[in-house]
Amino acid sequence: MAAPRVDILMYHSVSDAGGATSIAPAVFAAQMQAIADAGVPVITMDDYLAAEEGRATLPDRAVILTFDDGFQDFAQTAWLVMVRHGFRPIVYLPTGFVGRAEGWRGIGSPPRPLMGWDRIGGLAADGVLFGSHTVSHPDLNHLPPAARAEELAVAKRAIEDRLACPVAHFAPPYGLANAAVRAEIARQYRTSVGTRLGQARPGASVFDLPRIEMFYFTDPARWRAHLEGRGAAYFTKRRILRTVRGALMNPWRGI
Repeated sequence: MAAPRVDILMYHSVSDAGGATSIAPAVFAAQMQAIADAGVPVITMDDYLAAEEGRATLPDRAVILTFDDGFQDFAQTAWLVMVRHGFRPIVYLPTGFVGRAEGWRGIGSPPRPLMGWDRIGGLAADGVLFGSHTVSHPDLNHLPPAARAEELAVAKRAIEDRLACPVAHFAPPYGLANAAVRAEIARQYRTSVGTRLGQARPGASVFDLPRIEMFYFTDPARWRAHLEGRGAAYFTKRRILRTVRGALMNPWRGI
């Protein structure tokens, strides 16, 4: 029997801003409808962790919806689509920018606004999960150990204090996390997702979980084919091209 496969989908902004970190609202709605039509269960990062810890069982195929940065358009656009399908996503917050505009490298033009704590609290009450994306959205690989640990700890504490619930999940900015960073993440969190393209499978490290950047699946037919198990050739091609590009240049993508 084949091991369960989990597609952890990666989103940032759902808007018409353009660029690799924005998905047009109509495209996003079509992607969510395709998941519903295919009958692929949408689970949460809590569900995935429970299965890894032996407290639950994963379906043979599942999807997890993740959003980095906490842009306002998550609440204004993306959540309104997902709630109609009963989908529960997770949003990774850079706490120093909550209620402000993005201010890290690779920002959009004009900079996109992030949700404030009041909106985040309301969404949490409605079932949205929240994880940490550090405080200041730095490249953790280039921080001294003490500063790195503080970025993770302060962000975790800020979200827990605001939402009055534990924060178990993390996403490193730009997907950059070397062995030392992953070790620090493991000391403070229970899972971490990156930007490595692939499907999550049981037994793999929960501190280096791959994701699928949904910019690669803006073609509805291609996305439906992937959900139906007919997209292996395209997926393999994208993974190879991404690996080659990462070997030739700094892999950050303004994420």
